[in-house]
Parts: sequence; C-alpha cells; structure tokens
Amino acid sequence: MSLTGTAFLYTLIVLSVVAVVLPLVLWSRLRGPRVLRAAARLLMVVFAQGTAVALVFVLVNNQNSLYDNWADLLGTGDHVQQAANLGADGTGGIALKRLPKVHQRFTDASGPGMSDVRVTQLKGRISGVDAEIYVWLPPQYGRPAYRHHKFPVVELLSGYPGSAKAWFGSLHAVNQLEPLMREGKVAPFILVAPRMNLLAGVDTGCANITGTVNADTWLSVDVPKMVDDNFRAQVGPAGWAVAGYSAGGHCATKLAVAHPDRYRAAVSMSGYNDPIGERNSLAAETPALRRANNPYVLLREARTPPAVALYESGQPGDGYEAGVGLEQIAKAPTTVHVVYIPKSAGGHNMALWRPQVVPAFRWLTEEMGLLHGRAGAAAGATPHARSSAGSTRAELASGTASPATAARRR
Repeated sequence: MSLTGTAFLYTLIVLSVVAVVLPLVLWSRLRGPRVLRAAARLLMVVFAQGTAVALVFVLVNNQNSLYDNWADLLGTGDHVQQAANLGADGTGGIALKRLPKVHQRFTDASGPGMSDVRVTQLKGRISGVDAEIYVWLPPQYGRPAYRHHKFPVVELLSGYPGSAKAWFGSLHAVNQLEPLMREGKVAPFILVAPRMNLLAGVDTGCANITGTVNADTWLSVDVPKMVDDNFRAQVGPAGWAVAGYSAGGHCATKLAVAHPDRYRAAVSMSGYNDPIGERNSLAAETPALRRANNPYVLLREARTPPAVALYESGQPGDGYEAGVGLEQIAKAPTTVHVVYIPKSAGGHNMALWRPQVVPAFRWLTEEMGLLHGRAGAAAGATPHARSSAGSTRAELASGTASPATAARRR
C-alpha cells in the first residue's frame, strides 16, 4: 500500500475512528482478571494514540511532500549505482554531444496535482544515479503552430526530505502557471522535477563526492541530456533555469553559479549558502566540501563572474541574509534579486513557498528574455539592488514588484 496513496489514508481514517469507538463500547464491559482488563485497556489506549499519530503524520506528509514512499521514510532507498571520479566539470571527460540519444519510456504520474505530468526512470550514464524524473509540458507544446519550436526548461528541486512530486502537488505549480502560460504572461516552460533524495537518511547537498554520490552531475548533466534527447527543449544555458525551496533552493543557486554554461538563472526560496545549513548534508562533512559547494564562496572566488541571474527570497534568519550576502559580492554580469518575506507570512513550509511560485516564474520569464520575444538581459547589466523603501519592499515581499519596477522606484 502506497505511503501517499488514497487507500492508505482512508485506512488510517477508519482505524482512527475504530480506535475511538472501541474504548467507548468495551471499556466497562471487559471481563476477567484485573491484570487482563488493565492490559486490554492499555492496548486500546496505545492503539488510539498510534492511529492518531499515524494519521497526523500522513496528513502532514501529504501536505508537504516530505516522503514519497516507504523506502524514503524507512531510510532503505539507494539510487546510486556508482560514483566515479568525474573531475572538476562533472563529466568524466566524456564528450556529451557524441553520446547517442536515449529515448525514455514515460508513463502517467499519479497523485494530487499530477494531471498531465509524466514520469520516467532514468539510469544516468554519467552520474551513475538511477532514479525517477517527472516532466510536464506547457500547453503550447502540442499545438501545430509550435511543432518546430524549442521550449525553455526549468528544473525543479525539492527540499530535504522531499519528494520530486512536491512542486506539482504541494506547491500547485501547474495549476498556478498553466493559465498564465496560456495567456502569455509566463513563458511556456517545460517543467522537470528529478529525484533529489538519492541516498538513505542524508542530503546529498547536490554535490559530487567520489565513491559516494555524483548528485551534481545527475542534476546538471544527466537530467538535461535526457530532456534534450526526448523533448523539443532549448539547448544550452540561454533556455535553462533551476528553481528550488529550502535545501533545493541552496542547490539551485549553487548549480547556477557553478555551471553558468548549463543554466542562465536560478530561483531559491528560503535557501542558504553554506551546506551546513542542512545538518544532514553530505556536502557539510568536511571544510573542503563546504567551500566547494558554497555558492557565496564560488561567486566570491570566481575568476570571471558567471553570467547568471539569481532570485533569492527569504525571511530574516531563513534565506534572506543568504541572498543579501550574494547580492553584496555579485559583479556584472552576475545579477542578484533579493525578495524580503516578512515573518508574518508564515514558517519554513509549503504555505510560505506556494504564493512565491508565480512571482518567481514571472521573474524568470523577464530575466531570461522570454517575454514577447525580448532579448535577454545585457551582459553588462548591474546587479539588482535590495530595496529599502517601504512601498517597494512591501511589493517585493508579496512578490508583486518586478525587478524593473523596483529599479524605477529606486
């Protein structure tokens, strides 16, 4: 029975009702020795407590897409076949353009918010990762007028723990974005959500760690190669962005800063810079790994500032300072747009990130030059500054102010 399935949820609801009714009916009717009656009553109490806790956990899990299946919950899942030393660029010296195309088999994904989402199991030829990837195609993709058109792509990253389905289910990405894509207010992005939790009980930190996992290569090489092989997707950084929340936000920023040859933009919601922000991160295990996977360090020490645009949203103490830090050291052509979210907006959860989906994708549409065929941001553009004006900050907090609008008001 699936952990996130309707059948399991309904079973727990029924058991919870039974657990409440049993004591009401049997408590005073039990017969036999006092010890046996006490034991039976104790079992009924434990049964009631257990079913209540299980039901609450499942409801919270389904709402926040924390664990996708029993293997993730129990810590028995392992999606790494091998983790060879792939070198600094994460390709192992393999010429990716020379690799033959591999056509994947896709099936309809199941679960809330997964309408028109397809899933495939990809064996990463470079990373050695074997895991699922969810893909959603924009409404324009199947129209005859677009049959020769190549579409931009946004890679969607979940937090830790987190399910690859989270963007479609808990964050309602398709429900929010599809109408805007039809109206031409948001670019028709292909949405791609790969599995992030690759090893049991730890966060990979989107890092390549020889002998353990090549998570960076999985996300920045194997997944884009699969998309390019199977869909009419734009090739190269101009048409690719990456977005994530929490640990996924950290990964989004890190991947874009580390690989400007693969991504043009990144969206981070409540992310962090230092991998130690997630205590179970493999990338935080040594000082060397922390430096190599810290986007602040990568940006500060880059010989040539990367041509990437970063959208960093967060609350005080939860992502905001990380974004400000990046903004302060960014040099053209790197741009950083910081969005301040007040504490009153909620905590570190889906309810906080869900309203940010549309503003983030509007920003991606503008920043990547995909609105009404505009050219992309100029290479010499200056970084987006953080607004301190009350009215502008209020708009940024709600996500209603575009970078251009904020710049005009300053």
